Amino acid sequence: MQIRRLQSSSSDFTSQLDSLLAWEASAHEAVEASVKQILEDVRRRGDAALVEYTNRFDDRRVSSIADLIVTRDQLTAALERIPEAQREALEQAAHRVSEYHRHQRQESWRYTTDDGTVLGQKITPMDRVGMYVPGGKASYPSSVLMNAIPAQVAGVPEIVMVSPTPRGVANDLVLAAAAIAGVDRVVTIGGAQAVAALAYGTESMPKVDKIVGPGNIYVATAKRAVFGLVDIDMIAGPSEILVVCDGGTDPDWIAMDLFSQAEHDEDAQAILISPDRAFLDAVEASIARLLPTLQRSQIASISLAKRGALIEVDSLDEAVHWVNRIAPEHLELSVEDPEALLPLVKHAGAIFMGRYTSEALGDYCAGPNHVLPTSGTARFSSPLGVYDFQKRSSLIHCSPMGASRLGRIASVLARGESLEAHARSAEFRIQDDND
Repeated sequence: MQIRRLQSSSSDFTSQLDSLLAWEASAHEAVEASVKQILEDVRRRGDAALVEYTNRFDDRRVSSIADLIVTRDQLTAALERIPEAQREALEQAAHRVSEYHRHQRQESWRYTTDDGTVLGQKITPMDRVGMYVPGGKASYPSSVLMNAIPAQVAGVPEIVMVSPTPRGVANDLVLAAAAIAGVDRVVTIGGAQAVAALAYGTESMPKVDKIVGPGNIYVATAKRAVFGLVDIDMIAGPSEILVVCDGGTDPDWIAMDLFSQAEHDEDAQAILISPDRAFLDAVEASIARLLPTLQRSQIASISLAKRGALIEVDSLDEAVHWVNRIAPEHLELSVEDPEALLPLVKHAGAIFMGRYTSEALGDYCAGPNHVLPTSGTARFSSPLGVYDFQKRSSLIHCSPMGASRLGRIASVLARGESLEAHARSAEFRIQDDND
């Protein structure tokens, strides 16, 4: 496997970098047509369509939605079935994720102006949130924790989880995570039909306010289609890691950090930037030696060959310049003094600081959310958090004096916009100066 080597001093480096980062997220026309049909069918036929699509796509033989619902007792049984070490790991991870996200909680606030008008902001949790969790070969209990716990901390009263179970085989770790995270309802449906059920509601499925969680291209296309009717978290691209290293970290560690994202899928991206050419050589040698030892070596090999790179720069300051250009999902600052570089970093989903902080810790148990902006969207997007499950309402309570003072301002502006009713509405409340 040959990984790309780039030098920022090359005259064509910018175009090479653009080519490396390019990734098209749009769905194929056939996928969009199929998703559109499924969404409309579920909207029209409800539970019957869900049962039909689940039997067809997941190789099930069920006759009603009741056969697809996982009871609370079943979730508890799954929690009791898994090995004790797995249960303890899930509980410890859930505790850390919950503790971190409690720091994100926003509170309502208000203040009073000198004319007696009260202004403020009211924070309210969403009523119901839907969470998509992949099933089958891609089963991620960590995603259950990362999506459900912030919603729970935000105060969302009901969390509905959908997750396909091909051939009726459920993943006990996923169900156990749902039990620990306090998920209220679990239904074993997936694909675009599950997104439709959450967005539109059916006889047995309640309509939600927001849909979160990863999925395949059909799920992503369906989420994009229903956005506006409901909110969504994001349209996620392939996983990414960008490592900045000064050459002082064990090259085997860095190689494995790159593998940690490359093993996700063939489109994942792993990039190392360093001013130390000899270190880049050492990491390249570590990649060649360690890659064959991975269970998912074929996937990682394709990912590294297609979208990976080792980039030589002149300095760490220049490295951070390219970090901000790339705006990675995961950024490792594997350097002697990460605090010195941190103020320079403007765009990154999550920042892992120091030689001992591997990105994998963030995926599972450090505490911050692992649902992060990809494909350069860290320029304007943030990690999933409690604030994504809360709404903000503005508060305005005018005193008579405040209504009079504001009315004069509003009247001038409204008449300047030729909106007479606006102006007169405000003017009715203006008091004479002698009043």
